[in-house]
Amino acid sequence: MATQTLETIAKAMVAPGRGILAADESTGTIEKRLASIKVENTEDNRRAYRDMLFSTKGLSQHISGVILYDETLRQKAVNGTLFVEALVKIGILPGIKVDTGAKDLALCPKEQVTEGLDNLPKRCAEYVKLGAKFAKWRAVINIGDGIPSTTCIAANAHALARYAAICQAAGLVPIVEPEVLMDTDHSIERCEEVTEWTLNAVYEALYVNRVVLERTVLKPSMVISGKGCPRQAPVEEVAERTVRVLKRTVPGAVAGVVFLSGGQSDELATEHLNAMNKHHAGKLPWPLSFSYGRALQAPSLKAWKGSSANVAAGQAALLHRSRMNSLACAGKYSADLERQALAA
Repeated sequence: MATQTLETIAKAMVAPGRGILAADESTGTIEKRLASIKVENTEDNRRAYRDMLFSTKGLSQHISGVILYDETLRQKAVNGTLFVEALVKIGILPGIKVDTGAKDLALCPKEQVTEGLDNLPKRCAEYVKLGAKFAKWRAVINIGDGIPSTTCIAANAHALARYAAICQAAGLVPIVEPEVLMDTDHSIERCEEVTEWTLNAVYEALYVNRVVLERTVLKPSMVISGKGCPRQAPVEEVAERTVRVLKRTVPGAVAGVVFLSGGQSDELATEHLNAMNKHHAGKLPWPLSFSYGRALQAPSLKAWKGSSANVAAGQAALLHRSRMNSLACAGKYSADLERQALAA
């Protein structure tokens, strides 16, 4: 694949006002989502759910790409069209999750490293033939007593860099996703410290592995208080600390930054993104956008409830959240707009 093509795809992924829908839940993860609405986890139900999401009219106005799971990349929509073809037809780039999940890291208690490098060149070549344009690999960094360790950060940075290099060689734009988890009681100050450390290690590893940054998109977590921290940092502080870390660590050559929502509520994830763009629009070398999974899907899932009679309601919920995040990409989101849109 020509160099320009990969750079063009990377830029398209972070086009103004558009973000990425993460719909790459494994069969096990989507079982939990479907169970929440009392729907059995069968292939037909998974197909129906994804079909409801992807066939939303107007979705491409706010969504540039969709990250798919292996099953979905090969699957046909309810009308018999391959999901990949249906997405491309409406101007949405199909992507693919290629890691095989986080596993325990040897000799590092309570820490993990993401696996999936085995046979990755072969799998990427197949995914390109199936129509994928970009890929995703998620690394997880836990904060706790004595962790993360240098070993954990180095191992995950190396795996992310090897994955990214393999993707580019195969003709896929890699989304580089190092997630600092917010599951414990750490302070926002500790999160900022670990996030900066992690991103520095990731970009050093990408350089060593000859990854071309213009052909990459970064998907980081925000700098945020741990769930159990007594002090939950306000929106403005999260925005300022997150942007500060990015400015210190992310080279200007990177095509763009798409945040993960990482356990935040739907509206809070939008508020944080909005605050960053409101105060820093035009002052940063890369666009700041979104690549949300649950924070985009949750309202749609609840409205759909597994019933064909509720498809329109589920799609309306997805379109609403996508539009709100699109506004946040320009720093134009507000709670008033949220209320007005829901009341309409």
